[in-house]
Amino acid sequence: MDAINMSTVGTGKNRIHPHKFTLWVAMGSIIMMFAGLTSAYVVKSAQANWLVFKLPPVFWYSTIVILVSSATMHLSVTAFKARDLKRYKLMITMTLLLGLLFSALQFVGFDALHKSGIQLFGIGSNASASFLGIITGLHVLHVLGGVVALLVVFIRAFSVKNRQYSSVPVEIVSTYWHFVDLLWIYLFIFFSWVA
Repeated sequence: MDAINMSTVGTGKNRIHPHKFTLWVAMGSIIMMFAGLTSAYVVKSAQANWLVFKLPPVFWYSTIVILVSSATMHLSVTAFKARDLKRYKLMITMTLLLGLLFSALQFVGFDALHKSGIQLFGIGSNASASFLGIITGLHVLHVLGGVVALLVVFIRAFSVKNRQYSSVPVEIVSTYWHFVDLLWIYLFIFFSWVA
């Protein structure tokens, strides 16, 4: 008789928490979506009126910010597991602020494109710019989802009512945050050099 352990998925040394398993499935779906969109971008780039342009420098700054946020996220998990709550609160707060800064810089980048005459959507837009707007816009939405998750663990870190000490929620948020970080690195390289 097949049975599913309610606390883990898998057997033996390969056990994984069901919430982590769900996250990996979701990340797999997200990867497939972005792979499909960037593939469509490559196919469409053969069009005669395809517009070629460079990303504004602000996207370099946002890339540095999200890389630093990944480092602080890693340090927050390390501090949590070491039960160094003071350091954990500092690192998780920094990660949250860097996540908000990354999102803000992305919008600054979109505004810089608009001011340089590149319309992402609507009248006067080009398919290449619209693809950029859709793909990076979807990534920003996923980052904002990560920011909400960071906000939840941030509130839990400073809550006096929270008496549970489980690393699972922090590890799940950390995995997702590293994921959106790597996804942006992929998109940044794609739009800067590959595309």
